[in-house]
Amino acid sequence: MPNYIYIATSLDGFIARKDRSIDWLLEIPNPETSDFGFSDFISTIDAIVMGRKTYESVLTFGAWPYNKPVFVLSNTLQSIPQYLSDKVEIIKGSPELVVNTLNARKYKNLYIDGGKTIQSFLKENFIDEIIITKVPILLGEGIPLFGELVREQKFAHLKTEVLFNYLVKSHYKKIN
Repeated sequence: MPNYIYIATSLDGFIARKDRSIDWLLEIPNPETSDFGFSDFISTIDAIVMGRKTYESVLTFGAWPYNKPVFVLSNTLQSIPQYLSDKVEIIKGSPELVVNTLNARKYKNLYIDGGKTIQSFLKENFIDEIIITKVPILLGEGIPLFGELVREQKFAHLKTEVLFNYLVKSHYKKIN
């Protein structure tokens, strides 16, 4: 029952600017012929667990981009817009409780998204694979992908791809 991270970062490890802006990601040359492997990845996922701030950012994109169930991890969010009621659900609790609850509901392969959510899942040792795409920009400051951990975690490198001579996507799997 693996839990995955699939995310882009700046060269200096930030997932967003301090103001949560991801405008630098929108500047990536995006060929019409590729989604950089995201469709292949998402086809292996049963559900997405994302933090409230990431969910609120996704709402600004216009059309809802996910065809998988999305669980928004939040202790403050009270409701979901009606047009998303069959696609999005609010969930509360620790990473362990969330994983156990979703696994019991037959969601086994979880995509974990959002800075604080990713950090909390890593902190409690609930991430099995990480796919990071490095964007060739140094932001200098922002929201980091990684935070403090209780103990170190080791990952094996599975593969690295250079995408369109611009992005570097690396895939890692936890080793016990």
